[in-house]
Amino acid sequence: MESVGAALTYLKYALYFLASWILCHIIYRLFLHPLRNYPGPLLAKITYGYGGLYAMKGLHHVNTYKNFQKYGRVYREAPNRLLFNSLRSDSATARQFLDIYFNPNITKGRSYRHGGNPGEPNLFAVRDNAEHRRKRKIIGKVVSDRSLQAFRPMMSDQIEIFLQQLLRSSFQGEVVNMTVICNRLGIDVVGQLAFGCALKTQTEATNRFISDTMFSSIYLNNLFYTWPSLAALAPALRWLAKKKVDMFSQAIGKMIAERTSQPPGAKPDFYSMVTGDGGLDQSELWGEALFFVSAGGSTVATAICGALFHLSCHPDMYDRLATEIRETFSSGDAIQPGPILASCTYLRAVIDESLRMTPPAPSPLWRELEVPPSPTGKPFVVDGHVIPPGTEVGVHLWAIMHDAEYFDDPFAFKPDRWLLPQEDEAGKPTEAQKTRAQLRRAHVVFGLGDRNCAGKSMAYMEASLTIAKVFWYFDFNRAPGKAGELGCGRGGKDPWDAPDQFQIFDILGADHDGPNLVFKPRGELWRDLEHDNAKSAWSYY
Repeated sequence: MESVGAALTYLKYALYFLASWILCHIIYRLFLHPLRNYPGPLLAKITYGYGGLYAMKGLHHVNTYKNFQKYGRVYREAPNRLLFNSLRSDSATARQFLDIYFNPNITKGRSYRHGGNPGEPNLFAVRDNAEHRRKRKIIGKVVSDRSLQAFRPMMSDQIEIFLQQLLRSSFQGEVVNMTVICNRLGIDVVGQLAFGCALKTQTEATNRFISDTMFSSIYLNNLFYTWPSLAALAPALRWLAKKKVDMFSQAIGKMIAERTSQPPGAKPDFYSMVTGDGGLDQSELWGEALFFVSAGGSTVATAICGALFHLSCHPDMYDRLATEIRETFSSGDAIQPGPILASCTYLRAVIDESLRMTPPAPSPLWRELEVPPSPTGKPFVVDGHVIPPGTEVGVHLWAIMHDAEYFDDPFAFKPDRWLLPQEDEAGKPTEAQKTRAQLRRAHVVFGLGDRNCAGKSMAYMEASLTIAKVFWYFDFNRAPGKAGELGCGRGGKDPWDAPDQFQIFDILGADHDGPNLVFKPRGELWRDLEHDNAKSAWSYY
């Protein structure tokens, strides 16, 4: 009994100590912390768990938008985090992007420690600026215009398989969930680029678990990114998912073994372009390739799904884009990257507007001071705010792209806002041109500064080709009845919850479901897709 009483006494003291420790932390963060005077939710000032709870639900982006409406252009998002939301050209706040993302003494925030392998961080997660420049220089070759030209035939093959799946579904009168098949298209394309490997997720079930595993990993990384203390649970979570992790590792190992058994120059892929003198080490090579698969596939899928969703909501815009594509090209085979496709300005406007409304990466890009202040004593300043060391700062991408100050009627789908206005008679920029220039500054879909997305050109090329070819070969409508509501807002009071808003969930990337569409072949054009490759693509079914 005495031993039990002693144990209870020790436990009581331990609880007293823990409660005192928590109370001291709360008092410090509320009343003594360097960021104590910034507005923000009370719970956010105390714990990172405030943002973490919304991240668990995938609603961190809309909650952030609400907080900007309540607290203004700058607020305290977590104990050691400040979020900014302004780039007005008529004031000093226009410098926020420059102060944060174009500052040589600033690096990615400590939150990125939880992205990828901590021992060998990939291009997304690496914090050291010099190391990032090295990786970016090497990896940039993979998605350069020259490399994309060499890779284009493999991309076109995967897009053709995608079109064949739509054709099969149209003949069978099936409803098509675009998120499902666009994710498969995206991962098959970047699987070829990363590993030179035909994953065949569009036609076979074998490797489809790879995409599911990656989305689960992205979701967990987002929780750690938003609520860093949860990263302590990572080993336990990996143990619980050991079976899936082992399957994933075996599949990746098989692809690596298959690719490395061939000469580097055998295929125009990631391996061929980053190996050799001055390239990536073997220890980092495949981590970067995996990042390509996870980031590249979901980016394009979101772009395509968002565009088709919004066009299905707006028949006039649908008809305008259909007319542009069908009058510009003489055949489906003629739709190729180049000046003719680039002349389809309304297609690009549709993609830009869809990316604005449903960005593939809606989260804030956290940055902090990399080195101590210079010998001159110059501090880290953002828009006149002196940022204390150890503070992460950022601009929230989804919030700024839905800000009425930069985008008139921000929750309305308006591709016309991206069309180039004409100069006035004197050759001077018009007010419309000035407005469009501001829109471009606020269109931060692919990030900012020298750490922006390296795969931007590839994403636009794949999305443009796919959407153009869909409009050439098919007409489509939203699925009838309840099925057609997938991906739509619920009709609530918030503007992002309207039925014509495509619903995304913030998981560092963008998760979504739908839209459900029904496709109808145009005349006899579908016969272009009917060949031996199509038969092999359908064999799974």
